[in-house]
Amino acid sequence: MDYKFHEAMMREALKQAHQAASKDEVPVGAVIVHGQQIIGRAYDQVELLKDPTAHAEMIAITQAANFLSSKWLHDCTLYVTIEPCSMCAGAIVLARLEKIFYGAAAPKTGACGSVVNILKNNTLNHQVKVESGLLADECGDVISEFFRKKRKKSK
Repeated sequence: MDYKFHEAMMREALKQAHQAASKDEVPVGAVIVHGQQIIGRAYDQVELLKDPTAHAEMIAITQAANFLSSKWLHDCTLYVTIEPCSMCAGAIVLARLEKIFYGAAAPKTGACGSVVNILKNNTLNHQVKVESGLLADECGDVISEFFRKKRKKSK
């Protein structure tokens, strides 16, 4: 798959992030692709569901597993706008995703290299290929703008 395809899939994840922002959720979006087909797409729904585990990646993993009728997401790629946290990175490893692309780094919570690197931990039974920085500026701007507005409202 070429760069244009990866960029198009990250733009689909960005659409999910914008949908989250419109619902006052932290704007993180994710899509999971098998072959060239999107089999999971989601955005953060922590506030809506009152569930701290309702991150975009977790919901997309559940959708993809249901689509494939399998707990393993072999030959699947995750595109997510922000570097996954430790919970999501753990789920990515457990689901046996082949590769992830993420947009912006998460310097306070990122578990794909920023704070820790769960996806490349050689003591675990599966490692995941990681590509960072795909549409990083656009992905970072969505979340920065969201929190800028939140801070402005609280003043």
